[in-house]
Amino acid sequence: MRQLTFTDAINEALRQEMERDSSIVLIGEDIGVYGGAFGVTKGLIEKFGSDKVIDTPISEAGFIGAAVGAALAGLRPVVELMFVDFFGVAMDQIYNQMAKLRYMSGGQLKVPLTLRAPIGAGISAAAQHSQTLYSIFAHVPGLKVVVPSTPYDAKGLLISSIRDDNPVIFLEHKVLYGIKGEVPEEEYTIPLGKADIKREGEDVTIIGLARTVWHSLEAAEQLSKEGISAEVIDARTIVPFDKETIIKSVKKTGRVVIVDEDYDRCGFASWVSAIIADEAFEYLDAPIKRITTPNVPIPFSPPLEQYILPDSKKIINTVKSILG
Repeated sequence: MRQLTFTDAINEALRQEMERDSSIVLIGEDIGVYGGAFGVTKGLIEKFGSDKVIDTPISEAGFIGAAVGAALAGLRPVVELMFVDFFGVAMDQIYNQMAKLRYMSGGQLKVPLTLRAPIGAGISAAAQHSQTLYSIFAHVPGLKVVVPSTPYDAKGLLISSIRDDNPVIFLEHKVLYGIKGEVPEEEYTIPLGKADIKREGEDVTIIGLARTVWHSLEAAEQLSKEGISAEVIDARTIVPFDKETIIKSVKKTGRVVIVDEDYDRCGFASWVSAIIADEAFEYLDAPIKRITTPNVPIPFSPPLEQYILPDSKKIINTVKSILG
């Protein structure tokens, strides 16, 4: 099968969906002529025109609010927020409008809007362009939250997100844009709310999202050379969340490490830990362990940035600490 980068897989998903459905419109800063801050929408304005690929001013509140209105009126907007860190400018449009209008209308209104945004650290983009923040969106009822880790998952999950009649926050780790993987040429969907076991194992369960899945796989490979069998699970979506796959794995292995690039406080790792403690406590042979980013702004300094982020070495050391 052919190989595509993460970037090209998303681009292909957008192109194929726009060819299939004339109601889809792309909205965002620099997504047209420039092709997006990370090149994700390159070539789409040439194919579909400026009525379908709309370059906006630097006004997140304006164009996200417009997209909400367009979705209510029957279009299916896909909005690009240049960095997830900028969501605060449009907080009311996301939290109070996009997330709540279907509920407040008693289901009479649909909000088929996908909000794409790059997340994550690792390129020394400093404190205002390096956050992950998916737990903030997951905290708000009415929003679905999708966080793919591979080109294959990115294409299939984005197509599912665009076709969903509810608002979806689709988050893309910027360090992953250049990775390659097998991606079918035809369109396909991956159900939201279904985790993926990236590697099967018997001794410990490692749960990750986005870039931390790759750290987990690297750690699992190294651990296997020492006779330790690690199962790596990619949650893929936070809302809806596939707790059944997680619980089944924990019951099998008896040990679990959750790797989360978001901030430690009130984060994804803490929430998943609580689910496991509630539903699989009697199966645990060791304490639940979390590897997260400390509650500090992301440093610009490359050594400091790498110091605070989860990585394979931290995972290996943590796994060994609960197997002793």
